[in-house]
Amino acid sequence: MREQPRLSALRVGEEARVCRVEAASALRRRLMDLGLVPGTRVTCVGKSPAGDPAAYAFRGAVIALRRADAEEVCLFAGAELPLEEEAVGAWD
Repeated sequence: MREQPRLSALRVGEEARVCRVEAASALRRRLMDLGLVPGTRVTCVGKSPAGDPAAYAFRGAVIALRRADAEEVCLFAGAELPLEEEAVGAWD
């Protein structure tokens, strides 16, 4: 089984959907509060010259995340990309 892609791996202009958040409870809660829940479409809109942090657009906002935090967000691989309705149950 291959590892799932992570939010930190998105290149500028690439879009994906969130599969799950694997962060510790405080960070997980914060990311969820921001709207990073399963099924959310996320686009990388920019990276600093050093690549850390990166800016991600989702749910009408642009949020900068450190690479370490973005590593905690798993994405659906291209072939696994579900419809929004199917992704809702993926949080459990």
